Amino acid sequence: MKSVDITAKTVEAAIEIALEKLNANELQVNIEVLEESKRPVLGLFGGREALVRVTLNEDADRRAVEFLENILAKMNINAKISAQIENNTLHVGLEGENMAVLIGRRGQTLDSLQYLISLVVNKERDDYIRVVLDTENYRQKRKETLEKLAHKLARKAKKLRKDIILEPMNPYERRIIHSTLQNNKFVSTKSEGDEPYRKVIIFLNR
Repeated sequence: MKSVDITAKTVEAAIEIALEKLNANELQVNIEVLEESKRPVLGLFGGREALVRVTLNEDADRRAVEFLENILAKMNINAKISAQIENNTLHVGLEGENMAVLIGRRGQTLDSLQYLISLVVNKERDDYIRVVLDTENYRQKRKETLEKLAHKLARKAKKLRKDIILEPMNPYERRIIHSTLQNNKFVSTKSEGDEPYRKVIIFLNR
C-alpha cells in the first residue's frame, strides 16, 4: 500500500502536503499522526515539526477489477466487469460473449479466478474480504443443480440401503450438499479425504 511520511509546521499542513503527493482526498486515505508539532521554548529551542504518515487505501473492488482486466486482456476476452462490496463480501460479475471459457468444467476456471482475486484483494489487509465471482448466474444455477442431485442421491441411498459417495467437490459445493440434506430424517452426510479430492458421503441414519 502506498504511503508517505510528511513533516510540516502543523499536522494540518503535513496532511495537506501528503494528500497532494498521493493525489487523493481524506476519504481515500488513512492518516496516522506520528508526532505532534511543538513550539520552541521562548521561540529559541526545543521545537519540532509535526510528522504524519498518510496511507492510500487500496479499494478491494478497484483492485479486483484491475486484476481481472489484465487477466482477460491476456486471454483475449472482452467482458464487462462489475464489483461491489456488501456485508464484507466482494461480489464480482462478468458479462460478455464466450463466458463458458471463464466458467470451465463444473466451474473450475471460475473458482480458480475467484481464488486468485481473493489473494489479490486480501493482500496486506487486516480484515478478510470474501470474494464471490460469477457470470451468467452460474453460481445460482449450480446451487440448484446440486440441491436436486442431493435429493436424488438421498433417495437412492435409502432405496439401495448403502452409502453413496459423490465425486470430489470444492468446499462451497460440499456445503450445499450438507445444507440441503441436514434435515433429512433418512440420511446424513459427511466429508472425507484431502483437498482437492475431498468427497461428500451420503449414508443412512442408523
